[in-house]
Amino acid sequence: MAIFEIKKATKSIQNGPKEQKILLNQLDLTINQGDFITVLGGNGAGKSTLFNTISGTLPLTSGQMFLEGKEVTQLAEEKRARFIARVFQDPKMGTAPRMTVAENLLLAQQRGEKRQLIFRQLKQQKDYFYTLCQSIGNGLENHLDTPTGHLSGGQRQALSLLMATIKSPQLLLLDEHTAALDPKTAKQLMEITNQRINEQNLTCLMITHRMEDALKYGNRLILLQKGEIIKDLSQSEKEKLTLSDLLHFFEETIF
Repeated sequence: MAIFEIKKATKSIQNGPKEQKILLNQLDLTINQGDFITVLGGNGAGKSTLFNTISGTLPLTSGQMFLEGKEVTQLAEEKRARFIARVFQDPKMGTAPRMTVAENLLLAQQRGEKRQLIFRQLKQQKDYFYTLCQSIGNGLENHLDTPTGHLSGGQRQALSLLMATIKSPQLLLLDEHTAALDPKTAKQLMEITNQRINEQNLTCLMITHRMEDALKYGNRLILLQKGEIIKDLSQSEKEKLTLSDLLHFFEETIF
């Protein structure tokens, strides 16, 4: 069943007084329930633009978007937050640095809900937050009362992932969420990411520059070039690829 559909999505911007630059070009994409789609593409391929238009931070020039058959093309970003969660490349972007780990998780629990004055009931949630953080396996549970700005980059990204998935969003966007981490920490976070996606049966799009991760994780792989999807590979097609195949494809078609 299709969770999210993109039809003829086009985004253009003014690039000088007489030139328009096409960022997305008549892009079509159907995202089905339970899909874990890895997204590859060179600089300027349209990866970030695609995520920004899906999340609502960037309006389309033309085209349509549908959530479970209902058009959401004009829906505001804050309203899309009810069903879309996103983890950014920069560990600082997904959390509030002066708030503690527990306070950040409590805030994430209220994502997409109507704002009103209520008691926080933070103490009542501490045991749940401890167990949730303990499942990550990086000691985050010992920092529930620590301001997020004092965490390591890996812990902060793990917290961002927990915050994004605490309410099981209908669509999860991972925007190069391991790119700013060292290789060991990035590997650990990817294993945690895959575990949470599988356990919660989440639907996910993940931009990555790590071709090993693109081959290892997910059931689909799409390749972007100049705002168009030039390859949409299924699980079986992806399993036949080697790292050398993918690198060669990049050299021939993208770079």
